[in-house]
Amino acid sequence: MNASAILTRREYEVAELLAWGGTKKQVAQHCHMAIRTAENTARNIYVKTGVTKVNELSAWWFCTHYSISFELSPLLRRTLAVFMLLLFCSLFAAPDKMQMRSRRAENCRASSGRRSREDDTYTIEL
Repeated sequence: MNASAILTRREYEVAELLAWGGTKKQVAQHCHMAIRTAENTARNIYVKTGVTKVNELSAWWFCTHYSISFELSPLLRRTLAVFMLLLFCSLFAAPDKMQMRSRRAENCRASSGRRSREDDTYTIEL
């Protein structure tokens, strides 16, 4: 991979869309170009960056965009990948937990009756 590849503005836009998982058809629609033009642009990007697959292009784009070294050790790469996965999962898991907690709180507030304490256990009498 060529970390110092210089892309045109249009090539950079296409590379970004492909890196985020877009198909060439979706890239063509988003950039208002023909599918064949998107394919040719992708081919030019592959030549300039020295990659052969879209997965490699994605790795190249993220490494250059977020200033991640291409020379990371396998252990450091794996650690970084696990950290990013945990961060990604926590972003999507947090809202569900918050909703569950608020529903539980609403259910507790909505319940009517008298609470009594017997031997360190709580019972609800209706």
